Formats: sequence, structure tokens, C-alpha cells
Amino acid sequence: MPENSNNNSRRGFISKVAKGVVGASLFPTIITAADRQRNLRSLSRTNEKYSANDQIQIALIGAGGMGTADANTAITVPGAKLVAACDLYDGRLADARKKWGNDIFTTRDYRQILDRKDIDAVIIATPDFWHKEISVEAMNKGKSVYCEKPMVHDITEGPAVVEAQQKNSGKVVYQVGSQGMSSLGNEKAKQLLKEGAIGKLNYAEGFWARMSPFGAWQYPIPADASVKTVDWDAYLAHAPKRDFDPLRFFRWRNYRDYGTGVSGDLFVHLFSSLHFVTGSIGPEKVMATGGLRYWKDGREVPDIMLGMFDYPETEIHPAFNLSLRVNFVDGTGGTNYLRMVGSEGSMTVEWDKVTLFRNKTYAATDDPLLQGKKDVDNGKQYVYDRKEMLPPDKLEYVAEEGYKGAHFDHFYNLFKAMRTGGKVSEDALFGYRAAAPALLCNDSYFSNKIVQWDPKNLKVINK
Repeated sequence: MPENSNNNSRRGFISKVAKGVVGASLFPTIITAADRQRNLRSLSRTNEKYSANDQIQIALIGAGGMGTADANTAITVPGAKLVAACDLYDGRLADARKKWGNDIFTTRDYRQILDRKDIDAVIIATPDFWHKEISVEAMNKGKSVYCEKPMVHDITEGPAVVEAQQKNSGKVVYQVGSQGMSSLGNEKAKQLLKEGAIGKLNYAEGFWARMSPFGAWQYPIPADASVKTVDWDAYLAHAPKRDFDPLRFFRWRNYRDYGTGVSGDLFVHLFSSLHFVTGSIGPEKVMATGGLRYWKDGREVPDIMLGMFDYPETEIHPAFNLSLRVNFVDGTGGTNYLRMVGSEGSMTVEWDKVTLFRNKTYAATDDPLLQGKKDVDNGKQYVYDRKEMLPPDKLEYVAEEGYKGAHFDHFYNLFKAMRTGGKVSEDALFGYRAAAPALLCNDSYFSNKIVQWDPKNLKVINK
């Protein structure tokens, strides 16, 4: 990245901050005056009206916790209607009819969903090892897709999903469900980084902490779970065969045959946001460590994981390092953030807030308004050490009251793209590039090796 352009953008940002501090709050809303037009468009969303014939009809495939949350959010978007639900557990299908009406179509077989002509889009919220299979089949059947992250279960599955989207381009829209991608926080962080708010990026870090049993994947097991109420054979169609085990069905994230561990569940959110903010396509080196420290419940994946990633210099961004951590045994719990550090400051990015920290030393030396005043006395030069009106070293950009959140916006963007033929921010290629380092993090952990990755050509490099 050219140093001159970085300096110019940084000084431009400093100048704007200095001018804006006078008479302004230290906690500006995340939408600035320049962003007002976008906000007006956002406010108009809830006023949109669609006739019964103009509804986007959606179906849910995988009616567990995340799938239910997705469906509940999707139907709040004007012009969207849930008409069908699929799950392999009968209890969830019964719950679906209670939640969304007895008139919705329910089935254990997702292929019956894809064969219906009245369904425009599907939400895929199954365990990770079914994402690729259903995604490809859905697009080939002419259905648009909202697929939960990570997009694939294994690094080798990505090309098939990307190819299916390209093959059906213009017919369907495919979006990966890392909802933070559509957040105001990510958009503001992208803008601030481009304007030089933290100078030249050199380091980023992310952290996700959980403690409660539910948050650590100790999901409840229904009392009636059995081979009669669960289609166990269908569940294992693409996995090693074994006797019925309710833990492997209802707590699937704990097992490598079905899930992608803490990295695929949580790191992938941080990769998605980081790649969106920086414009990066991914790291070239991946290494991980961690361990199973607390949840001795038979799970096969660590409850603490630390990953380190080297991002090479590109035309879009300088070289930088990334450190990610997940802790499922954190006594505080609930903490998560993405922090980006540059030569002039740092910013912490959340979905509804961005906190910007400025380096006072650089601010004072770079802004001509804040430089020490020089004067002349009897022909001798001296520094006039009068104190200054300094800009704040911390700024918080917060979402305006009434913000519906990233989850709503992510579905709104999908449905808008379906109606207008537009694009989404997290298509199959973007989703693959976010999933790849998360999956490679697992590979590094279990093989105890550094993994070399070619983010441009999407290939593991064997050295």
C-alpha cells in the first residue's frame, strides 16, 4: 500500500475529527450526515407493501435453534412469508406448526421442499456437514439460498458451491449467513479504515467467550428422542454409519463428523467481518493450538482454541497479522469483539458499535493545528508551550435507536437482491474465502502443523 496515500487519508481523517469536535458529541451516531441517505432507505423498509402475489415464499431446512431464529427474523422483512419447514426430528416439525401455523408444509425430506414450485428461497440451517449438498441441489432446482455459516464442512467442498452459484447466475441468489456482514458496525469500520482513521493496518485480533452450557453446545436432549422420532439413517447419509446416539444428533457441534468446532462456529464470523472491512481475500499461513480444558462430555473438538494467521500485502491492504481466540470456559462469558490496530490508533468493531482509539502523539504531530506554536523574541526562536484544544482520543460510533440489527439487514439484502437481480455482500466465493481459514485452523490444530494457503487460487500449498 503506497505510504503517501495512507498519509493523505490519515491527515484527511484527522482534519475532519478536529473540525467536527467543536460543538459535537463525543459519541456520534454510527450513521453520519454523509450516510443519511442510506438511513432514510433503511427507515423506509418497514413501510414497504407487497401483495399476496408478490410475496417471496421461503422454506426452512433445519428447524433447530439457529434455523428458528433465522426464520423468525426473515418473516419480519416486508414481503417474505414462511410456507414450509423441514427437519429430521418430529418434535421440531410439531413446534414449527405451532410457531408458524398449521397450514405450513412440514416434512423430514428436504428434497420435497426443493421440488415444490411455490418456494422461492430456502434457509439452510442444518448441521455443517449437510450445507454443501443441500446448497448445490437447491440452486440447481432454481431456489435462492440463505446458508448458515460456515458454508462448507470441509475445505474440498467449497468449489462445488461456488460452481453451482456461477452456473445458476441470474436465476438464483446465494448468501452465506454470517449476519455481521450486513451490520452498521462493519460498514462504519470499513469507512473509517479507508479514511485512515487508524493509519496503516498492521495487526488484528478477535475474541469470543462463552460459559453457559447452552452457549458451549450442551443443547437439551428431548425426552422422546429415539429412532422413531428422529430419521437417523437420513442424518448419516453422508457420514460414517453408527448406532443411534442422541448426543450426536442434538449436540452435533461437538463431533468432527458433523460440525466444524469453535473455529467453524465462531472464528468464521470474525473472518467474514475482517475480510469485508479490509477487502482481503484471506491469509497465506494458518497455525492453531488449544485444548479440551473443561467440557469433558465426550466431545471431539477443543473448548479453547487460539489461531494465528499471516495476511500478505496486496493492492488493497498492507501485510498484517491476525490473532483469534475462543474460550468456552470463560467465567465472565459473553465477550466478543474484533479489534483492528494501525500505526495511528485502533478500533474495536461490533455489529452495532465501533469504538475508535486515536494515538495522541501522532495526532498532535500530524495535525498542523495542534503543533507547538513557534514565536520569535529578540531574534531568538523558542517554543510557545501554550496548552491545546485536543480532539478526543476515543470516539464511539453507535447505531441509532430503532436499528433492527444485522440479522434483519442480512435477510433484507438477500430478498432485495432476489427482487432486483442485485448482489449480496456474502456470496459463495466470499463465503468460501471466509470459511477456508476457519477450517484450516482445525486442520492445523489436529495435525499439529502450520498450513500454507493460497487465498487467490483457493488451494492448500504443500511444502
